[in-house]
Amino acid sequence: MKQVSKIHILIATGFGSGYSPIAPGTAGALLALLLWGIASLFLPFDVLQIGTLTCVVLFTALGIPAATAVETIWGEDPSRVVIDEMVGVWIPLLAVPDSSLMYLYALAAFVLFRLFDIFKPLGIRKMERFKGGVGIMMDDILAGIYSFILLIATRCIAG
Repeated sequence: MKQVSKIHILIATGFGSGYSPIAPGTAGALLALLLWGIASLFLPFDVLQIGTLTCVVLFTALGIPAATAVETIWGEDPSRVVIDEMVGVWIPLLAVPDSSLMYLYALAAFVLFRLFDIFKPLGIRKMERFKGGVGIMMDDILAGIYSFILLIATRCIAG
């Protein structure tokens, strides 16, 4: 059996949240939301935004090779890999305003992302055709982008 580094497993499983026996994808997305929520309590909003964007870029870059590596031992697109859900939920969190409605928008970001991730409309499912970690990550990145667009549109309409 092929050996995979513990760091690849740690990253791919979203720091272990992917081992959840119930809805591991939701557990990974929820962990990302909770980490963002905790950070929002301690960081100025602009620093929170920069940190969130940094997490999107960093964990996309780390998640692709980690997901590719664990596929060799767990099979194609294993449910334990949830770093894609974490990145996917951080993307629409970039659309959250610095306002009294911040946490309501954050909840909407989570719900919209999970809906896009589960139902995979508008070409999201096609992203899974990419091989390895790219395919694992890209469908969730696109789901996050669609969620981001909807939240920005909601902010524009709501004023």
